[in-house]
Amino acid sequence: MVLRNKPPNEWLKVNVDAAFCCQKAATGLGMVLRNDAGEFIQARTLPIQGVFEVREAEALGVREALSWIRGLGLQRVVIETDAKYIVDGLLCPVLGESEHQQYIGKVKHAVFHTQKAARKRVVVSTEENVVASLDLRHGEIFWRHVLGSDDVIDQIDLALGKCNSYPVYIRFYVITLSSGGSVLRAWNLPDGQMVWESTLLGSKASKPLLLIPTNLKVNRDNVLFVYGNGFIHAVATIDGEVIWKKELASEGVDVQQLIYPDGSDTLYAVGLLGLSQFDVYQLDVKSGELLRHYNMLFPAGFSGDLSFVSDDTAVAMDSTGTALVAMHFQDGQISFHQTDVSQLIQDFSGELYVRTDRSNGFRALIVMEDHSLLLLQQGEIVWTREDGLASIMDVKASELPVEKDGVSVAKVEHNLFEWLKGHLLKLKGTLMIATPDDVAAIQKMRLQSSEKSKMTRDRNGFRKLLIVLTRAGKLFALHTGDGRIDPHYHALDENPSVLVVGRCGHTSDSAGVLSIVDTYTGEERNHMGPVHSIAHIIPLPFSDSMEQRLHLLVDANGHAHLYPRSAEALGIFQRDLGNIYWYSAETDKNILRGHGVRKNCVLEVSDEFCFDTRDLWSIVFPSESEKIAATATRSLNEVVHTQAKVTADQEVMYKFVSKNLLFLATVAPKAVGPIGSVTPDESSLVVYVIDTVTGRILHRMTHHGSQGPVQAVFSENWVVYHYFNLRAHRYEMSVIEIYDQARADNKEILKLVLGTHNLTSPITAYSRPEVFTKSQSYFFTHSVKSMAVTSTAKGITSKQVLLGTIGDQVLALDKRFLDPRRTVNPTQAEKEEGIIPLTDSLPIIPQSYATHALKVEGLRGIATVPSKLESTTLVFAYGVDLFFTHLAPSRTYDSLTEDFSYALLLLTIVALVAAIFVTWVWSEKKDLQEKWR
Repeated sequence: MVLRNKPPNEWLKVNVDAAFCCQKAATGLGMVLRNDAGEFIQARTLPIQGVFEVREAEALGVREALSWIRGLGLQRVVIETDAKYIVDGLLCPVLGESEHQQYIGKVKHAVFHTQKAARKRVVVSTEENVVASLDLRHGEIFWRHVLGSDDVIDQIDLALGKCNSYPVYIRFYVITLSSGGSVLRAWNLPDGQMVWESTLLGSKASKPLLLIPTNLKVNRDNVLFVYGNGFIHAVATIDGEVIWKKELASEGVDVQQLIYPDGSDTLYAVGLLGLSQFDVYQLDVKSGELLRHYNMLFPAGFSGDLSFVSDDTAVAMDSTGTALVAMHFQDGQISFHQTDVSQLIQDFSGELYVRTDRSNGFRALIVMEDHSLLLLQQGEIVWTREDGLASIMDVKASELPVEKDGVSVAKVEHNLFEWLKGHLLKLKGTLMIATPDDVAAIQKMRLQSSEKSKMTRDRNGFRKLLIVLTRAGKLFALHTGDGRIDPHYHALDENPSVLVVGRCGHTSDSAGVLSIVDTYTGEERNHMGPVHSIAHIIPLPFSDSMEQRLHLLVDANGHAHLYPRSAEALGIFQRDLGNIYWYSAETDKNILRGHGVRKNCVLEVSDEFCFDTRDLWSIVFPSESEKIAATATRSLNEVVHTQAKVTADQEVMYKFVSKNLLFLATVAPKAVGPIGSVTPDESSLVVYVIDTVTGRILHRMTHHGSQGPVQAVFSENWVVYHYFNLRAHRYEMSVIEIYDQARADNKEILKLVLGTHNLTSPITAYSRPEVFTKSQSYFFTHSVKSMAVTSTAKGITSKQVLLGTIGDQVLALDKRFLDPRRTVNPTQAEKEEGIIPLTDSLPIIPQSYATHALKVEGLRGIATVPSKLESTTLVFAYGVDLFFTHLAPSRTYDSLTEDFSYALLLLTIVALVAAIFVTWVWSEKKDLQEKWR
């Protein structure tokens, strides 16, 4: 009998359990609600079709219990289950081995809210299309919303919402104007809930403007004014209703500011007509009626936009850029005044405020060049945020140093005592006899003994440094143990380094800048630049003795430059000079080219690290029917465990594995636009598998009535790609597997013995490969933003395709679902091989989401890194948020869990030895008695 603990006074308790019926292939969940006296209140049962593992069923039970409690509106409830691992998982400070961090990006607008506010905050909008509310005390995020990539935030401000007379309560709204002045939204300031949304239509694109007057009401409603798409709109702040609108687009004036003087009945719209005429419109704030329009010509002309220093004064630079022109407008009169200036000072977000001692204070929100954010108050930095991590462009993994040996005897004895104490507590928890103090001690010891944050390698290879490059050009080192930024660590005399490449301009012929950075300390070892232009970066499959990967940087003139510039790197490169190939895709010209290295450059100044290149082949796609949409290649670091696949009928299929293969997809030119912009008859998707050494097309397939966007991932001998099928009105995923026909045809043992078998012949890319392919297409319900594939140390573990969905989550899809050999009715032998019965669509299993219930807002990419454990791969997803986790596609077959009870195992072994000894003694006594009879 198991004793149940009573909940605290005035609390309720729910007991949850799961049961299985294998005959009916069903699972049942049951839950009972009792009060603190143990009296029955309510119960619920829930049948689920299908048989789950015990852990999954118990977790589903807890989840359904939580949903049931929330539906009943209960607050003080304790959930009790006999599944300890579920409780441990819920009490763990992070989600299993996952880490999730939230950011907002580079701030472009900010509004302070401090007056009469219990929680002082600043509301910001960013270049990542995020609107967020930040705590002024610590910089933490109160709430945030990430808008779509095509819904760019133009302006934000605060407005007065509903007001209650009794009790006195004033509600503030955050107003956002986005999509070029077309979408106006109001968000509740305290919790960020959207209150209303209005669509403001117009006839002409124009500069979006937002004006929120103070103490202005129209028909008892607080109003705000919006100029967008050629119209001025007066909108009620309480519900977003448009009270009136006035068109100004027909006048041809570029309106640059809306002005409302306090206490006035007039709204001013000020702008420029062309480059030399200054215009002012006066409108009635209650009806939108045009009261007056006056203008004045400035012969010298203006350059740039207007800046306003008061309600009746604007300034702008003249057309020569040497004079500042001040424009004063009042009572229908306009006057100009010119002043010579050398430069203008840029704005920043700040505010004056009155301190508690009645003195004046000043605070400023400062956006740094590296996109970090800091609050400056009274000359001191209150907090900082590294929001540059919201714009990661590239990721590389770096190993940590090996931990140094040498530990004191006292430390060993202390660790041994703590180890014994910890396992005794775990044993009590396993036997369910642990007291609440024991449970607390277990959690405390688990946190203290965690080695996640150590700056040394662990035996499983989970601790690494992720070197990330942001859009601002800043380099970060993220520790995979806890996600912290920690680049300041010195481990060895020769630490690994990373090569950072940049341009001094936006074109491919701009001068380049190179920097070599120590991955442990973050210090710049070497800086080179400006150097030659950088058109292409070619990572080579070679490394020097310092584990620095060799790279070729190809300039706009076709010269290839070797880095690092060392004698060792040059020797390694020259040994394989004739076996180095790469490709370039000129999407604007619709041409794919193959390149190789020829010889050293002939320059005015000799450079032994510079080489001439040559064009080996080119493929020109017909521009009237095809447009390059996507490319994908294999990872240079991918390991293939075996090149053969044994089928159910004992046949051997040899994988065609080559790092020179390229997947390329083209779409019809009319289908380049958004989904649905063309008819199925006008659209087609063509996919190619190309050998980049010879330019041979190994496979070509056409999907009629399909279009992009196309996402693809290439691994081993297969490629998976995602697109939209216009005929079926659904997304699809297709798989192509490539096999070596020549090796499959050679089955004579005699040829192998005599050496005439082609498996013993030299392999060259110039020989015409005999390949055959297998392909299959499936419906898939989600749109996909990015794709990746899991990678392991030896390549033994089965693969999972990682899909970044439109919902900003990462779905891990077993590669077996994308097996082109699937059939509707597989044979028993095929089932034993692991082939799944064929269905027309790919399943989406909720438990397969690597991100669980979390979202990686603005997901842009997924990177995978192998660990030392063959069963486990490390996954890093980045966007506005960062997410890191461990995945085991074939489960952790090569390790024990962290909460494995060694004490229980030891106790079991001791008990078995004792039982064997007692049994042996009894057996000896029984034999002796038998002999005396």
